[in-house]
Amino acid sequence: MNTKIRELVEQARRSEPSECSFSRAEWLETFAKLVAQECAEICEEMAARCAGLPGDGALARDCAHWIKQDFGVES
Repeated sequence: MNTKIRELVEQARRSEPSECSFSRAEWLETFAKLVAQECAEICEEMAARCAGLPGDGALARDCAHWIKQDFGVES
């Protein structure tokens, strides 16, 4: 398993309440949001690197926005 995916799995596990009431669907939703957030952060980092260049990273910023919007990730 990819190291980053493994880190996100562990992060999702830590979000589970101690009483085993966290359903598999809730865990999968948490994990999916973490993956989407990670993707959005990559886009935001790319936008920051493109600042001052032609286009100014606008497409990368839009990409981050669309990922967050489509996956229900909080800004």
